[in-house]
Amino acid sequence: MVVTLFGASPRRYRSRIVNVAAIVAPIALSALFIPFRTSFTNVAVALSMVAMIEALAILGTRFTGVLATLGAALWFDFFLTAPYEHFTINHLPDLEITLSIMVIGAIVTELAARSDHHRRMADQEAHFISLLRDVAIMAARNEEQSRVVEFATQSLTQVLELRACRFDPLVSEPPLARIQPDGEVVHVGLRWPVTEIGLPGPHCEILCLYRGVPAGRFVLTPTPGLALSRGQLVIAAVLVSLVAPSVRETRSMGRKP
Repeated sequence: MVVTLFGASPRRYRSRIVNVAAIVAPIALSALFIPFRTSFTNVAVALSMVAMIEALAILGTRFTGVLATLGAALWFDFFLTAPYEHFTINHLPDLEITLSIMVIGAIVTELAARSDHHRRMADQEAHFISLLRDVAIMAARNEEQSRVVEFATQSLTQVLELRACRFDPLVSEPPLARIQPDGEVVHVGLRWPVTEIGLPGPHCEILCLYRGVPAGRFVLTPTPGLALSRGQLVIAAVLVSLVAPSVRETRSMGRKP
């Protein structure tokens, strides 16, 4: 079973393209209306600008929407308000329309960014739940420990966005910073603010507990400074708890004469 990263590279590539479009599109749209600027109302042009901003903000990020909004206001002023081809506005209605483009563009951008955030969070949660399901199925089928552990290390790397992850059958002392079953992170006896500054390094651990007895641990190499949500930590802890029976049973079988 192959685990791939959660679409990071395609997203970055698409963001770059859309950001370039946010710079070019306002100029192109404004230039398109130049032949009609004496007969076409600026209110209609402004509505077209807002529609363009909304489309780019939905396709891109909050930064994309800001770029498109500033570009729309700037080139609307330059091409479509008298005196033309100057960054000046002599008529109050044109000034009001320009300010409206900026205000409405900012609102549309924020709404699109919030909507995209909620969608990505929902997709991420669905992905994490599918990982838990796959681990549970593998454990229920009594698949080889090596396969279960390999899948778990790959899954933990995705869920916690780690630099590395490995399984250690021995639990050494003193303990590393530890992710608890409830998602809390304890480091030198204190709760660690993971949602603000990320997991403590250079390594931390999740104990693989079976009926309260350690059957090993997963040693994590976190990405420095990367803040994580409480939900990510809980998913990681649950995932390890699903692996624990397979690890414990394999070790118990190995001790039989």
